[in-house]
Amino acid sequence: MRLNTIKPAAGSKPVKRRVGRGPGTGIGKTCGKGHKGHHARAGGYHKVGFEGGQMPLQRRLPKIGFRSAKALVRCEIRVGSLNKFSDTPVTLASLREAGLINARIKFVKIILSGELKVPVTIMGLPITAGAKQAVLAAGGKIEV
Repeated sequence: MRLNTIKPAAGSKPVKRRVGRGPGTGIGKTCGKGHKGHHARAGGYHKVGFEGGQMPLQRRLPKIGFRSAKALVRCEIRVGSLNKFSDTPVTLASLREAGLINARIKFVKIILSGELKVPVTIMGLPITAGAKQAVLAAGGKIEV
C-alpha cells in the first residue's frame, strides 16, 4: 500500500453539485431556486417560527405565568426549622451549612410557622414580628 494509491470508499464522498452550468445539468439558470421570491434572493430566508404570514404558534398561544428574578436570590425560613441551631447562631452562612438554603440565596427572612423549642440567636437576618415574639418566648435573642 502506498499513500498515493489510497482512495476513499466508493460512495462515501458524493460529487459536489455544480449549479448554474447550463440546462443539461437540470440545475442551470436559476440554480434550483425557482423564479423570483424571497427564497430566490441572496441571503433570503424566513425567521424561525415563520408560518408564511399565518399568525405563528408562539403568538397564538396565551401568555401565562411570571417568574420573578428576585425569587432566585430570596427565600423565607420558618421558625420551626431553626430547632437544629441550639448552640450556633443563625446567620446566612450557617443556614447554608445546615442545607436549609442553597448557595445562590442572598436574602433570607425568618417567618412565623411551626414551633420553636430551643433558644436560638439570630444574627443579621430580617424577621417578622410574630417570629420575633416566638424567638424571644423560647429564650432566644436577636442581634441586628
